[in-house]
Amino acid sequence: MATTKLAVNRREPKDSSTGRLAAATFHVPPALASEEVFWQMLRMERRRSERSGRAFILVLVSGENLLLHSGSDKANNVVSAINSNIRETDLIGWYKPHTTLGLVMTDISEPSQETVERIAGKISSALQDSLSIETDCHLTMVVRVYPRDGEDRVFYPEVFKCRETEKLKHVIKRAIDILGSLGALILFSPLLAVIAIIIKCTSAGPVFHCNKRLGQYGKEFWFYKFRTMSANNDSHIHREYVARLIAGAPEAEQNDGLFKLTSDPRITPFGRFLRRTSLDELPQFVNVLLNNMSLVGPRPPLPYEFERYRPWHKRRVLEQKPGITGLWQVEGRSRTSFDDMVRMDIRYAAAQSLWLDLKILIQTPAAMFSGRGAC
Repeated sequence: MATTKLAVNRREPKDSSTGRLAAATFHVPPALASEEVFWQMLRMERRRSERSGRAFILVLVSGENLLLHSGSDKANNVVSAINSNIRETDLIGWYKPHTTLGLVMTDISEPSQETVERIAGKISSALQDSLSIETDCHLTMVVRVYPRDGEDRVFYPEVFKCRETEKLKHVIKRAIDILGSLGALILFSPLLAVIAIIIKCTSAGPVFHCNKRLGQYGKEFWFYKFRTMSANNDSHIHREYVARLIAGAPEAEQNDGLFKLTSDPRITPFGRFLRRTSLDELPQFVNVLLNNMSLVGPRPPLPYEFERYRPWHKRRVLEQKPGITGLWQVEGRSRTSFDDMVRMDIRYAAAQSLWLDLKILIQTPAAMFSGRGAC
């Protein structure tokens, strides 16, 4: 169970004197990290966990009526109650100012469900004991474990904050995507028709290949390509290759194609040409129109690829909408390892701008038709 949600309601203390003592004890709260500082600490803890493989727990306590006035006795009691159940190495601060407190419990050696429930229960009991019967509030506590729940958006608040502050840039990027994909479909319509006829005449099966891919935030969508393989083939060859590649096996990285096997017996002769020139990807302009993809971005993974990702690999899916072309296509393609490809995608997400997108789009035709690093 990846999520634990607990509602903390007001309740009668077991003993009135105990209740008064608890309220007095929790009167002075510790210093809270600001939203910016807490997000920075959370980001650093993600990186540390990715390197060490050790988990951490993120606890979010929300209650607008209670926390709206951060200097009130009610808020002070909540903060002190949480602080009484954490270690010196744990981090506490504002996840969202005045509405949501965040707690990062670092270096959890065994993040089992029993451990999570025990921690949540201790904090819940402390919160209930700290609130008197007169307190009219309702708290909600959400618990997540990283990297087990690494795809959850709560671990990446800075990503969504950035998107909110750059709405105009995203509107312009989307407008370029629509105009560019419409223009490409009109311009290449004769070529699309010719390719479709040749596929139909040279091999049995449908013209297009459709499969499920993962877009931004892990959302599934139907992904369109021209069919380059024989119909009704088995995917186990590619599954095994992807597993070796992501694991860093030398024989996989030395193959001629990243995620594309040149010796794959499933590929048709004409399909090999389409793959080498990347013409098989032209139908993806439809995906751009449907807002599943962008013109520029990381390549969307198959679900079974994503299952093999290490925690830091998943950033390529989270931080940008997938694209038809990107840094990897124009700078690396199959000449890079899988880890290097992910680093390129993350570097693009950090530096993304309309000017960078334009540079990548200009370089893409030369990379396509030269066959550099393709298969």
